[in-house]
Amino acid sequence: MDSKVLRIGTRESQLAVWQANRVKELLSQQGYSSELVCIKSEGDIDLKTPLYEIGVQGIFTRSLDIALLNNRIDLAVHSMKDVPTQLPKGIVQSAVLKRASYKDLFVYKDEAFIEKWQLNSNFLNSPLQVTGSIATSSIRRKAQWLNRYPNHTVENLRGNVNTRLRKVAESEWDGAIFAAAGLERIDLRPEKSIELDWMIPAPAQGAIVVVCRGEDVFSLEACTPFNDANTALCTKIEKDFLRKLLGGCSTPISALAEIDNEMLYFKGNIFAVDGSERADVEKAVNIKDAANLGEIAALEVLANGGQVIADSIHHER
Repeated sequence: MDSKVLRIGTRESQLAVWQANRVKELLSQQGYSSELVCIKSEGDIDLKTPLYEIGVQGIFTRSLDIALLNNRIDLAVHSMKDVPTQLPKGIVQSAVLKRASYKDLFVYKDEAFIEKWQLNSNFLNSPLQVTGSIATSSIRRKAQWLNRYPNHTVENLRGNVNTRLRKVAESEWDGAIFAAAGLERIDLRPEKSIELDWMIPAPAQGAIVVVCRGEDVFSLEACTPFNDANTALCTKIEKDFLRKLLGGCSTPISALAEIDNEMLYFKGNIFAVDGSERADVEKAVNIKDAANLGEIAALEVLANGGQVIADSIHHER
């Protein structure tokens, strides 16, 4: 194998480093040497402004993209849900790792809150007169939660996984919403946590993507063996849905594609920011006919009420 040492760019958080080390392991299994290069992102510097108020895509990926284009690194590793629907010119996707859990997780502080709200997959509605307080930085999670629990208040929660868990413990909130994969990858999932089976995830949630410069054939070929074709297809469809709806971090859009016995099942939605309105779509097609499913589903959801919601969100900005 070539003696070149591949430079893997990563954010500095524990989860980001875990993800980069996972790629390092996979490269090693193919006989490639590599090293980590830590780079701070804008999303790690500003921990107070809600992501949906920052209103820009790529806040967690831009610094790594710049380092990649400036040849400071050879590969960049991202949580795929953080990656904009359009990669910067000169950067290409080199591998998508097999997806972990795509689910959202509710981390709570008091058993009484769970008993009170019965936050499980079998309980469809809650008493509207009862209130609660939860935290998240995600506009998507906020909208879905308020649609289900309109009398709750939702507070902003920023920071890496460790910081957010600490803030929840120190707060007066009833709990907060996290991505299950993030907590599970670094063994930080608390006992007091439950999966929100009713909440559709962000497009590409639970997936890790590796990108490189388009002309860097060596890096591209090094990653090809651990690209998971099914995860790559599902996340492409979810991202296509997001792109067609012109969504980003500041738009409450959800999407999930899953493959089972040569069939691809898709569900997605768009919400009003306050959760008061929603438009949904569900599709099932043979996997060989699934290439454009994300765009088809997006057009359907726009025709069935989604356009009005999208227009109202863009008008508010």
